[in-house]
Amino acid sequence: MTATASPRVLFYVQHLLGIGHLARASRIAQALARDGFEVTMVTGGLPVPGFPGPGVAHVALPAIAAGAEGFADLVDEAGRPIDDAFKAERRDLLLDTYRAIAPDVVLIEAFPFGRRQVRFELLPLLDAIHARPHRPLVLSSVRDILQENRKPGRNEESLALIEQHFDGVLVHGDPAFIRLEDSFPLAGRIGSRILYTGLVAPEPPEPPSERWDVVVSAGGGAVGGDLIRAALAARDRLDPALSWCLIAGPNLPEAEYAALVAAAPPQVALFRFRKDFAQLLAGAQVSVSQAGYNTACDILRAGCRAVLVPYAAGGETEQTTRAAHLPAEVVTEADLSPDTLATAIGRALERPAASLPQLDLNGAANTAKLLRRMLEGGSAA
Repeated sequence: MTATASPRVLFYVQHLLGIGHLARASRIAQALARDGFEVTMVTGGLPVPGFPGPGVAHVALPAIAAGAEGFADLVDEAGRPIDDAFKAERRDLLLDTYRAIAPDVVLIEAFPFGRRQVRFELLPLLDAIHARPHRPLVLSSVRDILQENRKPGRNEESLALIEQHFDGVLVHGDPAFIRLEDSFPLAGRIGSRILYTGLVAPEPPEPPSERWDVVVSAGGGAVGGDLIRAALAARDRLDPALSWCLIAGPNLPEAEYAALVAAAPPQVALFRFRKDFAQLLAGAQVSVSQAGYNTACDILRAGCRAVLVPYAAGGETEQTTRAAHLPAEVVTEADLSPDTLATAIGRALERPAASLPQLDLNGAANTAKLLRRMLEGGSAA
């Protein structure tokens, strides 16, 4: 395949709960656009202001999110269960977008290792791609650690789809930190298709315009209320001279946020979202957060001490695995309390300031270079 001056990329991203998938994909899309790719991101989750960002075309499918029963319970933007007509509308819009763009590359975030809930539109997309005489490159875009599959046959199903439909699997991680086979036991059977890009971290941050000693963040906020409340109470158990910044997340329910505003003393800065989050970490003594991919990348880039409270509800394993690989103080969700959090923050403050591993953090730019080589018919290595 010969690369054109401006190869066209269709990038499918479906976020269902937090915004981590969307944030990582948007960072990659921005890097592709800077490299001269024409990028169209197709999103299927609730809208998040600022994403996917300038220079990237955007097609929003009718939004879905995880319902009260978890990821298998899909609801629309109003919280209503989706039906077959809703699914057909999304499928048809996705297929129409694919045909209109005629991309040189199709990136599908998470699938087939995750996002089985949207097979109703992704399998028809893969069939349409397969039927095209000169089909595009098809690549799965995944984080470094996959959720462990607890149901028999799921890993085999993912493997079969990779072998049938995908030219490669972009693993946005550094194999010196963790390898795909650590969370996907059948990785050895597709070894030649696994392509490590490095971690998709932000650019090195500018010096912060504001500084706080302790920066507490709840990611997207949909499941981070307990962490913020515990941090507020933990503050009273630590040195009162420490300055605190709490970032509740854009998806924290409004009632919970209002309660936090009422409870926060004047000495605590409370925000829903900070665009300069990475800068704030660069000026902080310690970061307190869950252990999501993007936050971990921000911590690694900033080089700050960390306390991690990995999300583990519903049998989620990814964040617990990541936290175990980082030199950080870890508090499990089950053990989270003001006392345990205050103790962990105190221990983190005693750690050496620069004890984080040196990893490849340039995964976004590396992805663009890798796609160029693949389109030119050269080795992706």
